[in-house]
Amino acid sequence: MTARQQWSIVAAIVLVLGGALFVASRMLGDQLYPVSVGSKAPEFHATTVDSAPRTQSLADYKGQVVLLNIWGTFCVPCRDEMPAIEKLHQALGAQGLKVVAISMDDPGFEQQIRDFAKQYSLTFQILYDPSGKIVNDYQTTGVPETFVIARDGVIRKKVIGASDWNSTTNRALIAQLLTEPGK
Repeated sequence: MTARQQWSIVAAIVLVLGGALFVASRMLGDQLYPVSVGSKAPEFHATTVDSAPRTQSLADYKGQVVLLNIWGTFCVPCRDEMPAIEKLHQALGAQGLKVVAISMDDPGFEQQIRDFAKQYSLTFQILYDPSGKIVNDYQTTGVPETFVIARDGVIRKKVIGASDWNSTTNRALIAQLLTEPGK
């Protein structure tokens, strides 16, 4: 075998491996690039549950500090943490905090979601994603899961399970993020 033939084989192998890596990165992108603290928050699309439903997306909150809570009416820990999220919203909403809670309930549960929000006197943005796409996009493992997204669109905190969002530590983090300029 000549040197030219050997280099041709090497070039072919490199091209095949490069193509395989390209295809794998497209097919396994979510697994290769996990959604975690320090990563850019993925876009989402969810619908309001009010009388005139409209679609909201992460882009609607660009440049703002967002507490994104993924929850369901069926979830007992979600019920436990909602009052603390409401207190945080009451305390820091006027300073610019956007609280967005996206329900993962099954299709047709709009009334149950509205009843839930009324029962807990929730005044922050309640959205609905019956398709469950946000579960894949944010790689959640269950509900509740909450993401604190800074003005630059980067996730600064991720909590799996219920949390006291009105605690001194959580309020301090949010207050700090509210003082940071957007990018």
